[in-house]
Amino acid sequence: MQKRGNSVKPTDSYPNPFIASNEDLSKIDSPEALRAKRVEMQKQLRSQYSELQVLDWNRDVNVMHDVLMKRAVELCEREMEEAGYGPPPVSYAFVVFGSAGRQEQTLWSDQDNGLILSDEEHQNKDLYFAEFGRRLTDILEQTGYEKCEGKVMCSESRWRQTSSEWRTQLEEWRSDLSWEPVRYLIIASDLRHIAGNVKLSEQWRKDFHDGIRGNVSLHAAILRNTVRHKKTLNVLGQVVTERFGDHAGDFDVKYGMYIPLVNAARCFAIQHNIEESSTLKRLERLIQFEATSLPLLEPTYEAFLTALRLRDMTYSTEQNGLLESTGYLLSEELKKKEQFYELRDALVLVRKLHRVLARQLRFAERRRA
Repeated sequence: MQKRGNSVKPTDSYPNPFIASNEDLSKIDSPEALRAKRVEMQKQLRSQYSELQVLDWNRDVNVMHDVLMKRAVELCEREMEEAGYGPPPVSYAFVVFGSAGRQEQTLWSDQDNGLILSDEEHQNKDLYFAEFGRRLTDILEQTGYEKCEGKVMCSESRWRQTSSEWRTQLEEWRSDLSWEPVRYLIIASDLRHIAGNVKLSEQWRKDFHDGIRGNVSLHAAILRNTVRHKKTLNVLGQVVTERFGDHAGDFDVKYGMYIPLVNAARCFAIQHNIEESSTLKRLERLIQFEATSLPLLEPTYEAFLTALRLRDMTYSTEQNGLLESTGYLLSEELKKKEQFYELRDALVLVRKLHRVLARQLRFAERRRA
C-alpha cells in the first residue's frame, strides 16, 4: 500500500464518504452519548486505516472531530437553556487553534479553542458566555478531549472575547515582540471556524492578517520564536533517538519532525500573505502561486505527509475506548528499512528548512542593527 503521493493533490478535492454515514448526530442528547459516538467513529476509522492514503485518513479523522465538536456546542446551548440561562444573548463563533485549527488532529487530540462574541450590547452577555465557556470545555472533556495544559480554551477569558476586544488584544500582541505575546500570535494564526456565526470568524481573520501583512519586525519575531527545533540528526546524518528514560531508542515524531515542518510552513505563509490555517493548504498555495523561489516546497509537502502518517503510527494505548499516545515512534518501527529511510530523508529536509529560516533570521537581525 502506498500512503505517500508523488505530487501535490489539493486537499479540498477529495470526496467524503465517511461523513456521509456519520453526519446526523441530532439524536445524541448527552456528553456520554457523544463520547460513545466518538468511540464508535474511531473504531470505524481504525478499521479503515490500512485502506486509506494519508490525505484521506487525515481528512476523515478531522471530519470526525469537527462533527463531534459542533454537536458539543449544540448540547452546551441546550444545557444552558435547561439551567435557566436562556438562549445565547448575542451571536458568537466557536473556533479552534493548534492541530484542530490546522485540520491535523490525531485520534487522541486535546482541546485548543476559543470564542468570538458579537459586540452587540446585552446585560447578561459576560455572565452567559463565562458559564457557556466553562460548560463547553467540560462537555468536550467528557467527550474525550483533554483540557489544554496551556489553558488555550474558551473557559479562559483570554481566549473568550468580543470582536472589538479581540482586535485590541491582537494589537497588543503585535506591538510587543517579546516571546510570550508572539507565541500567542502564532497560536492565533491557526484559528479555524467550527460553529456559530461564521462572519465573526471571518472578520477576526481579516483583522489578524491585516495586522501582520508586511510587518517585517513581527515576521522576524515570529522567526525567532519558531526557528529552534529539537536536534534529530547528528553530524554524520544519523537519526537521533531518545537516549534515556522510558522512550530510550524511540523517536519523537511530534517535536522532532512534525512541529518543525508546521512552523516552517507557517513562517513562509505569513511572509507571503497566505491566509490558510492548514499546513497542507499553506504549502499548496505557496507551490501553486510560486510565492517563493525556495526549491524545497514540494519536498516539504511530501515530508509533511510522512510526518502525518508517522504521527498516527506512534505508540498508543486505549483507555475506556479512547486512545492516548506518547508521540514516539517505537524503536521496532525504526528497524523497518523503508520506513527508516523515509524518516531520515524527511529529517534531512527539516534540517535544510531550519537553515533557510536561520539565514532569514540572521538577515532580519542585521537589518535591525
